[in-house]
Formats: sequence, C-alpha cells, structure tokens
Amino acid sequence: MKMSALFAPTLKETPQEAEVVSHSLMLRAGLIRQLSSGIYSFLPLGLRVLNKIIEIVREEMNRAGGQELLLPALHPGELWKETGRWDIYGPELIRFKDRRNRDFCLGPTHEEVITDLVRREVRSYKQLPLMLYQIQTKFRDEIRPRFGVMRSREFLMKDLYSFDVDYEGLKKSYEKMYHAYCRVFERCGLDFIAVEAESGVIGGDVSHEFLILADSGEEKVVVCPSCGLGSTEEREKCARCGTPLEEKRGIEVGHIFQLGTKYSEPMKAYFVDRDGKEKPIIMGCYGIGIGRTMAAAIEAHHDEQGIKWPYSIAPYQVIVIPVNASNEEQMQEAQRIYEELLNQGFEVLLDDRDVSAGVKFNEADLLGFPVQVIVGTKFLKTGKIEVKFRMTGDREELSAQEIVNLVHRAKSGLR
Repeated sequence: MKMSALFAPTLKETPQEAEVVSHSLMLRAGLIRQLSSGIYSFLPLGLRVLNKIIEIVREEMNRAGGQELLLPALHPGELWKETGRWDIYGPELIRFKDRRNRDFCLGPTHEEVITDLVRREVRSYKQLPLMLYQIQTKFRDEIRPRFGVMRSREFLMKDLYSFDVDYEGLKKSYEKMYHAYCRVFERCGLDFIAVEAESGVIGGDVSHEFLILADSGEEKVVVCPSCGLGSTEEREKCARCGTPLEEKRGIEVGHIFQLGTKYSEPMKAYFVDRDGKEKPIIMGCYGIGIGRTMAAAIEAHHDEQGIKWPYSIAPYQVIVIPVNASNEEQMQEAQRIYEELLNQGFEVLLDDRDVSAGVKFNEADLLGFPVQVIVGTKFLKTGKIEVKFRMTGDREELSAQEIVNLVHRAKSGLR
C-alpha cells in the first residue's frame, strides 16, 4: 500500500471530546470516527488492527477446542424473561417492540440465546463437553458513553460458552480458557494480569478479570512481583509466597465466569446422563472485548508522538520513507526495498507523498508502525539506510542488503 492512496485522515490537534490517550490517538491517527455518542466507524487502519486481534483470538479459541458460530444480535424478549434478566439488566438493555407488539432487545451478551440453541440440540451426555463461540457486535445503552471504544454503545466481542456434564468438567473447560486467554494477550504483545472478580449481572460463583497493565488503567490491582499473583483486594503480603505486593493499574479486556446452572436450570437445558437421569447442563462463559483490547494496547504503548504498536497487531509492520520524494535516486531505492519486503511477505507501506520530511516522520510516529526504513541523504552519500524501531526508539544504519534480514529479526521478537 502507498500512503498517497491510504484513507487515513490524521489530525494534528487533540480532539476536545477525547478524555483518555487511546481515544485521542485513535482519532488523531485516523483509526476511528464518531458517528454518534458511543458509536464509532472503524477506518481502514483501525480495522486492520481489529482483524489482527480477531485472528489471534480465533486461533487460540480453536486451539482450545472452541467451535465458531454466529448468533443473532436481535433477541426475542421471552428468552430474557425466562432467566429474569429482562427486568434485572436495567436500562442498558436496548429494548423495543416489533410491528406485532412483541418484545425484542439488542444483545449485550448471548447466554440466553446460546442456551436456547443448545437445549434444542443436546439431549445426551455423549454430546458433551461442548465449547461454542462467536465474534460479534454487541449493544449496550450506556448512561454515559466515554473513553472512545472503551465504553461505547456498540462494541465487538468474542464470547465463548462451555457446556459440561458436571462441575469437574466445568473446571477443566475454565482452565482451558484461562490459559487460552493468557496466550491471546501474550501474542498481542501486552502485559496483563488475571484477578478474581465479581460476577455481576452475568452470574456464577467464580470469575476472573484479565487486565492490561497501564498507568491510565481504571482499576487498581496489587501484584506479586515474584509469582505474579494479582488481586483487587488490599493485602499486606502475597498469600502464595509472602512477597510484598506492588500496586498497579489495569484495563479490563477479558472476563471469564463459571456459570454453573444459572441459565440451564430456568431455561430447562437438560441432558440425560449415563444412568438415564435428566440433569441440567453445567455452563461457563468467557468474553474478550476486541475494541477494548485495541484501545488498551494504545494506553499501554504510546508516547508524546503517538502510538507504539506491538508488532503482532500493528496495522502495517513496516513503513518505508524516502525523505525527499522529488529525489529520483531516493525514490527508486525506497521502491525497491518496498517491493522486496512485500515479496518476503511483510505488510509494508511506502510513503510516496510529496510532503516534507517532518510530516512523514511525525505521521509515522503517530500511526505507530513498528519499523521505519528511512532512505535519505545518508543513502546518497554512504549507501547506508536508517532503520528506526518505534517501540524502543533504537536506530541502526545498514546497507540496503541487510534491511530484509533486520526486519525478519524484528518479526522474531528481537526488537
């Protein structure tokens, strides 16, 4: 892709409506635009990041035994009335009546819908265990949408539901998902912690929140620097190893729950066990906020100049910058490097615009591409090309022949 053709309308100034860094930078970098309060369009660069996160999530859910499906966003009200959540959920549930005066809502979560599907299809213990998931848009009428995509009215989530014959099976499914979540956030290049949490309106007896560690985080946690145990509770020392705890802040991006029979009992989602007895299916649910993960990555990785994307979720991995677009020799070399990196399978941008070097450098930093390959006057004098690594700020000068190997090393996590 060439920058001259890229639809990425950047902003020089911080938008007045932005309350947190991620909201500001997502607007300034042209990743999102607001349609209405709490409702955002994702532009091409923003969608590329979302899709990177989605693919990591999908791979890890499949690896853990999940099967992907897609459930309706439009829910009949009678399903929510079966569990009592039609009244419990409150005004955040977007409700309306259709032309036949029947109650419907837009789904903020899908426990009722997935339980209805499974109760219709699963009859025997032989069909269990089962893990089903989707990646889909949810809706919640927030009383005060804020912080950009962090707390919005329309948002993208992965939600997986486990179905087991007993609580021992639920514990195994829960453990699988716990470790799958750890792999997701590790692969996204994010520092995270899992802490015991309240179940809220979702319900269940056991739940954990996954938090991305960031100074701007909305939740305060205490973390053991020795064994990694985290908690939202104030404690003198770590219960596991006795090490003094450190206070940190985090942003919730995932939540997992052991639901038990909270939904299967009232909805009569039963199966027949080995002894021919009818029993309620034992359930768990597991959510990841895709947009929140994107915003949290920015909160955790940025500086005054802009975003610092982890390599695995960056919209493009490399940007090639000819300092002077009117210099034919610089442009030819930049084009050659661009095409070579493309042929090697890298996601590359070529900044072919006829604008000042300052504009190019500033926007490359704002957009946060991990590797910047700069073809400037040094190339004309010495044949050397400068490479800048956005995350660390490190710079190297190399011959043109060494560029591809260096980018390969960066991809392998050496930078």
